[in-house]
Formats: sequence, C-alpha cells, structure tokens
Amino acid sequence: MMRMPIRLMAHLVAGYPTDAIALAAAKGLVEGGVAYLEIQLPFSDPSADGKAIQSACAHTLARNYKLSDGFGFITRLHAAYPSVPLFIMTYGNLAFRLGIDEFVRRAQAAGASGLIIPDLPFDTDEGLAQACLRYGLTSVPVAAPSMTDTRLAQLKNTHPQFIYAALRAGITGKSTDIDQGTLDFLGRLGSSSKILGGFGIREGTQAQALAPHVHAVVAGSVFVELISSHAAAGADAVRLAVRRKVEELRAIT
Repeated sequence: MMRMPIRLMAHLVAGYPTDAIALAAAKGLVEGGVAYLEIQLPFSDPSADGKAIQSACAHTLARNYKLSDGFGFITRLHAAYPSVPLFIMTYGNLAFRLGIDEFVRRAQAAGASGLIIPDLPFDTDEGLAQACLRYGLTSVPVAAPSMTDTRLAQLKNTHPQFIYAALRAGITGKSTDIDQGTLDFLGRLGSSSKILGGFGIREGTQAQALAPHVHAVVAGSVFVELISSHAAAGADAVRLAVRRKVEELRAIT
C-alpha cells in the first residue's frame, strides 16, 4: 500500500549563513513540499538548541544581524511563499526587550502566522497569548514528556490551536528514538490541538514512525547542518540538498 506523504515543519535560522543562502534553503524546503516553515530569529543564548543551531545563531549575529533584519527576512519569505504558514521561533528575551505587544505586532506585519517561544510557558507568558489574539496570530505552547498530567490538563484547557511537543528532554540535534514512551507522551496530549512533534528528527524512518501520531513532524538541526555543509558550493547546492532531505523525511522518494 502506498504511504501518504508526511506533513513536515522545517526549521531555518533567519539569515544563516547569509540571507541569499537562507532564502535558497527556504526555496528548496518549499519545493520539497513542507507544510510549515519555522523561522528562528538568531539569539545569543539559544538554550534549547544543539551545536548546529547555536553555531548558526552565533555566525549570524557576528555579522551584526539585528531583529529588524530577521523581520525583514520573514517579510521576504511571506512575499515569496504566501501559501506556506510561517511560525517565528525565538526566546522570550527578544520579545520582552521590544515589548510583547510590539513584537507580536511586528511579527504579524511581517507575515507570520504564529509564534513559538519555548521559555514563555503557557501560564506565565507575559501576555503573549493575549497579544497573539489581538493581532490574529497563533501562540504555540511547548509540551515536554516531563510535564505532569495536571499541568498537561491545564495546558489543554487553554485550547491552543497547536501544541509543540518536544519529544525528549535536553537540546535539539541528537537523534531521538520514537519508542513507546514517545507515543505514550503524544497520547497524553490528546487530539483537540494540532500536535507538532519534533526534537532530533533526522531520518525518514523516524518521521514515518512519528507521523501517524502528530499533525506535523518537525525537523530542524538536520537542515541547518545541510546548509552549513553545502553553503560553500553555493545557493543552488543548498537548495537541492535541503529539498532532497525534505523528500526523504516526507517519504516521497
């Protein structure tokens, strides 16, 4: 029986290693058929991210990349691919320094559909969810296997459109086993929200095991590593490399 293509959310660091290369990577991701793009605004202390994304953020910030540059990058992506929902991923300090309301307003103006800010949890989010409601964006809370049933129930009672399920503790990058414990955790999240499942997804076999249990599979570090390893060969090499990985993860090769 033919498998249905897997719905995929792909992660990019805005401006890494240059805007031109990052835009070429985005083109390859879209050509491969991603359902969502998750765009990380570079941050100096990306605490949930592994070596690949940390290095990408540091490289981008070293060329004096500003928050305004990140919003500009997202504006260009939205103009190029208006049918692909863009989710901004960042950390609370960037949003808080600008002001939560102003940050969300600028995200909406740039064309974002939603925000993923892992260190602003759903019950102490500094007004993020309310600001997203005002501007028509989706605030995506993050759930982890370590959350108690009580806390998960509280999260689900906020009725989020999406929940980002971090499939294990620790940082991104290291490969994740999709085992029974993973599936039990996803089952605890229920079916009332669209579950975005990620953290350490690198291979098609992982995506295939995960896909029946989530709305979309999320992959990040694997794309950042491909961008890093192909950037010297030029934009087209990056585009082709990430497109092929999307096709592998989506089980359409």
